[in-house]
Amino acid sequence: MDQINFSAWENRVETRTGGLSAQLAAMAQATLGGPDRALGPGDVMPPLWHWFAFPPTTPTGDLGRDGHPPLGDFLPPVRLERRMWAGGSLAFHAPLHIDEPLTRTSTIRKVTEKAGEAGPMVFVTVEHEIAGRNGRAITERQDIVYLQIPDSYTPPRKIAAQGDTVLADKIDIPPTLLFRYSALTFNAHRIHYDLPYATQVEHYPGLVVHGPLQATLLMDAATRFMRRAPDHFTFRGVHPMFAGHTMRILAETMFQDRLVLCTAATDGHGGHQGMQATACWEDEA
Repeated sequence: MDQINFSAWENRVETRTGGLSAQLAAMAQATLGGPDRALGPGDVMPPLWHWFAFPPTTPTGDLGRDGHPPLGDFLPPVRLERRMWAGGSLAFHAPLHIDEPLTRTSTIRKVTEKAGEAGPMVFVTVEHEIAGRNGRAITERQDIVYLQIPDSYTPPRKIAAQGDTVLADKIDIPPTLLFRYSALTFNAHRIHYDLPYATQVEHYPGLVVHGPLQATLLMDAATRFMRRAPDHFTFRGVHPMFAGHTMRILAETMFQDRLVLCTAATDGHGGHQGMQATACWEDEA
């Protein structure tokens, strides 16, 4: 890989404005489910729905062959073609609302090159601060990893799905769900909706389920189980999940103020983990 001074990209800052309209909230409800009633202006935004509030605006003609915006502006110009949102963490300080003007300030905190079994990798850590009318509402860390596209699909080691408490069972993941989630986030990454590209170019066995979609399903399950949204949430992808399979959500460890949970494929023998997450609740005043 060509030598790039990645340290020059550290501490770069980007600020964007956005928001979640009532119409977009209705589209999110149609895609993900959620509250029994329609959400309108002023209603509290469900957790993680701020991911729909700052869609990219790169012209179609400027997108790369994978559907991503070109690198080298805010994010560093990594010359590895496979990109994944590997994980992240969030702290929730105050609620956000439908139709509320929002601001997101993003800072590149770290860029690290590593050598793994699959070849060179570059990890980029981005911190986001999302603010509403009353100031800071969410602080978030986003971990992005870049890799080479392999000649064939070699899956990572499977981690067995464990846990006796099923928070959500038989979640169908059809291609239409992936397409709608891509539309909500205005994410043109072709591995989520373009089967020939996913299988013939990036050599996956099927359409890839978005990491943030899995995180949103985990967050929703944890919120419904505890009857309130967590104050802190971390997640990490450990194995790709693919459209057309059935998923369930398991609580592997349960404490009074913490859940350790995962998405699990139901492909026999108890399935395997797709994403791990931990949700924490602070004591209510």
